[in-house]
Order: sequence, then C-alpha cells, then structure tokens
Amino acid sequence: MGFIALIVLGGAAWYFTTPQERDRVRRALLGGADQAMSGASRYWPARQPFDDALDARTPRPVVTLAIVALNVGIFMSMAMGSGSLSDPDTIVRWGGSIGTRTANGEWWRLATAMFVHAGFFQVVANVAGLVQIGLITERFFGRFAIASAFAGAGLLFAVLGLLLHPVTVTAGGSAGVFAVYGLFVVMLVTGVAAPSPFTIPTTTLLKVAPSAALFLLYSVAAGRAGALELSGLAVGLAYGFLLAKPAVVETPSLRRTASMTAAIAVIVVTAGIPMRGVIDVRPEISRITEIEERTANVYDSAVRRFTIGELTLKELVAVIDHTILPELRSAQDRLKRLQHVPREQAPLVARADEYFKLREESWQARAAGLRRTSLKGLRSPDDTERQARQVLDDLRVQTP
Repeated sequence: MGFIALIVLGGAAWYFTTPQERDRVRRALLGGADQAMSGASRYWPARQPFDDALDARTPRPVVTLAIVALNVGIFMSMAMGSGSLSDPDTIVRWGGSIGTRTANGEWWRLATAMFVHAGFFQVVANVAGLVQIGLITERFFGRFAIASAFAGAGLLFAVLGLLLHPVTVTAGGSAGVFAVYGLFVVMLVTGVAAPSPFTIPTTTLLKVAPSAALFLLYSVAAGRAGALELSGLAVGLAYGFLLAKPAVVETPSLRRTASMTAAIAVIVVTAGIPMRGVIDVRPEISRITEIEERTANVYDSAVRRFTIGELTLKELVAVIDHTILPELRSAQDRLKRLQHVPREQAPLVARADEYFKLREESWQARAAGLRRTSLKGLRSPDDTERQARQVLDDLRVQTP
C-alpha cells in the first residue's frame, strides 16, 4: 500500500507543477545520476578484451534479464496480493509445487515453482547471485544453453522434491542459479586450462565475488544448499563440460545443447511417472479423531439412557454391535482402499490401522462383558482401549 501511495503522491506532484519546474527536477535528477556514475567509474574496472569478446559473441543477453524480471515481477505481485508470503497456500496459489496438485494433472507447477519465492531475502539473494554471473555465462555459452540449464535444473529440483517429499510445498529458483554457477565454474576452468579471449580475468572475478558470496552464504544459512538444490550445480557442470570446448570457438550448436536438455527431460519424466495420482493421507487420518469422539458420544448417550431405564442391557450391547463397530470397520476399510499413498506417509497409515484394530478389540471386549451382565466395565476403559487412545494421540501429534 505504501508503494501505491508514493505513486499517487508523485503523480499529484507532477500534475500540479509547472513545465519549468518539471524541467528543473529532470535536469537535477540527470545531473545527480551522471555524478554517481562518474564516481563509480573510478572504482569500477575498465573494460577489457574479455568484455569485448563476450559482447561480440552475444550482444544482448536477454535470457538472464528475463529470468530476473520474472522472479522480481512475480514476487512483487505476491507481496501486493493477499496472504502471507511464507504461507504454503499462498505459494501454491502462485504456482508452487506440491504432490497432491502437481502429480494429479497440474504438471506445469514443476516449471512455475522455480519462479516463486517465499521471502524477500530469498528472492534478493537469488537475483543478486544470478545477474552478473548469468550475464557472463549467457554471452559465452549462448542464450539457449543458459535457458536450458536453468530450466532443466529447476525442473529436476522440483521433480526430485516431489519424489522425496510429495506432500511438501516446493518453490524457489536456487537450483537454477546453482546451474548457472556450474556453467561459470566450467568456463573458469576452461579459460585457465586453455587461455583464450574468453579466459575470465581476475578483475572480473573480483567484480562478481560480492554477489556470489551473498547468494552462497544465504543459501547455506537458510538451508537452501542441500542435495536437492545442488542437483542444479550438477546440471550446470554437465552442460558446461559438454559445451565449454566448442564454446571457445563459437556459440555451441543447438543440437549439442538439445541432447543434454533431452536427457534431463527423460530424467524428469521418468521420476514423475511413479508419482502420478499421489495423495495426502493426513485429512483421512484426521477423521479418526472425529470417529473416536462420535462413537464415544453415541455410547455415553446410550449408557445414560440405560441408567434411567430407557434402554435394556441387550439394546445397549446392540449399540456397540450395530452402530459403533460398523462405523469403525467402514473407516478402516476406507483407509485400506487408499491408493498412491506416499512412502513418507506409509507409517501413518500403518499406525492408523493399528488404532482401528485395538479399538475394535476394546469395543468387542466391552460388549462381551455386558453380555455377561458385568456392569463393572460399563464406562471404565480396559488396557486395549488405553492403548488405542495412545495410538490416536500419537497420530494427532503427527498430523496437526
């Protein structure tokens, strides 16, 4: 809202000023910009043959700038929209990936997730880490190569996240940035091993060091430099070693780049196939608490009616046999029929099945006791019931 207010105030100020005043403001701003640029040029390294070689190879590195624009534009739209940036629902709404959506027909999320960020510092670190090194590597390897490496790394990161953590929201472009760093590392090593006009000079390394350090330090501190993110580095290194030697002579051919892209596409598709139709069992597990409360209320109500003479002992037993036990068995059967349960949630399903078995056993024991006209167990739980409720408490902790 503050950003919009500044725009409105600026527009009003521009509207109510005279043309002469606007011209003075414009000259003052341009003069200040010139002074700032001239001051910075004293400390900024002068152009070298390396820069000229890159410019001659790829004059307009549009892919890096397009990636930056997408990251910044989407983040600003998220910031001005509704919902907390770190809220998983907000991230999914803007294109983040989660197995229950992605693997159920919304495969486009594998691509959109790499442009969605959950926080200001994340997007700043990724953009800062990408710009300078991206502009260098794009001009050396070519537009198609850097676009393929960035996208391939992002897709691989998203599908591996889907495979390993299918019910966790995946988003962010760190893997793509790491892929660009992989390209840069190969370019650096190639220049040292075989000097050419594209050998990266020390002054350029010093120029990109601060932004690279920011990205790397943030990634490590924020836990965004794990195995999944570093898969992007592996993608960049693979592209780099395939393309670096030809790139010293000319921009790598599309055919050579496409072969690596096709290999990554095969990996992504192969990893995604087993995840089709994956579900999140937590909502089904959460219903067990509702069943426990509902069946307990049904029994307590029947006991009250029994104590005031509205129900006979036989009718009280029938409440267990014909109302409570069938509901438990139906819920257990529904749980067993679930398909495409993610591996990480299989223990939850097993624990829930254990609860149903214990609870059915406890209700059967209570019904058997009542049939023997033993009213001692009318309300007090037995050991099996206590075990069942302990299992249910464990499930509540694991599925908040």
